[in-house]
Formats: sequence, structure tokens, C-alpha cells
Amino acid sequence: MTELWTLENEIYAGGVKLLCGVDEAGRGPLAGPVCAAAVMLPQNCVIEGLNDSKKLSEKKREALYDEILKRAVSYGIAFATVEEIEEHNILGATFLAMNRAIAKLDPRPELALIDGNRCTGIEIPSRCIVGGDGKCADIAAASVLAKVTRDRYMLQMAERYPEYGFEKHKGYGTKAHYEAIREHGPSVIHRPSFLRKMH
Repeated sequence: MTELWTLENEIYAGGVKLLCGVDEAGRGPLAGPVCAAAVMLPQNCVIEGLNDSKKLSEKKREALYDEILKRAVSYGIAFATVEEIEEHNILGATFLAMNRAIAKLDPRPELALIDGNRCTGIEIPSRCIVGGDGKCADIAAASVLAKVTRDRYMLQMAERYPEYGFEKHKGYGTKAHYEAIREHGPSVIHRPSFLRKMH
């Protein structure tokens, strides 16, 4: 677990005092918003079982979600809508959501560590960390908050649009999801630009 702090501790040692980790969930689905979270954990805070949210079971993510909210110095969670995804493309919309999440942090971080290899659209000083959700505690925590928040939103959408089975695939392009779109047509929360590839 302590290796999750190696990179952040190097940055702290370099003189940065306030650091946040940022990650998103929902870049790839055919439906629903993209969700981003920004988290500032106390330095060397150990949260048992914290890892990249994709490697955790839903039940484990839910338990970690509450623990992260309790332990974080500050956190922010934000969405970019389907309309914004269509207007700015998915990368632009991801940056919108990330900037909104960072803006909710208090104190304001000096540096944001962004999961992935693109961070050009971030409004505060930032560093891209490829595979950061498995390397940095703050990013791992952000990945859990973003994923749990988005999954909960998609469960609400499943009640509103029961014909698509959102509760199972959370909007991702599974065979059953494609079949439901062919049968019922897209809903208002589907991303038109993501459906163009459908045959």
C-alpha cells in the first residue's frame, strides 16, 4: 500500500505542499455523462484495499467510497453532460468535468495529478500520470469516487429508461445494450456521436 505514496512523496519532497489526484469514469460508454473526481488525501494516509477502481468489486468500491469521503482533506465530484460531450468531444468534456471537480477543492491544490496521458485542458498546474490509478493514492481515491458516483447515476437512469438495462452495463456498449438501442432507438441520455459507429 505504501508504494501508492512513492510518487506523491517525491513531489511533496520537491516542495509542493498541496496536491490532488484526478480521475474520470465514463469516457467510453454509449450513454450517460462523464464523471470526474478530485481528491486530496492527508499525506501517507493508508486506506486499506485502495486500488484502481477497475480492479475492485462493486461492493469493495462502495465501502471505499465512504472511507475516502471520511478521510480526505477535500474532494470534489462533477459531471459533464451528454450535450457537453457532443459539443466538446469526449476529451474536452472530460477536462470540463475534471476542472469542475478541482474547483470544488478547498484548499486549492498547487498541482493536480491527472490519470492518463493528456492533461492539456486542466486549468491549474498538472502532471499526467499514465496508469496513475494504480500508482498514486490520490488518483486511486479519485477513480473510486468517480466510478461509484457515475454507477449510482446510471442506476437512477435504469429506473427511468428500463428498456436499456443500464443497471447491468452502466451505459457501456455490450451486445445486449446494442440490441436494446436497435429495438427502442436511442434515449435522450445516449451520446449521438458514439452511436454513429453502429450498424
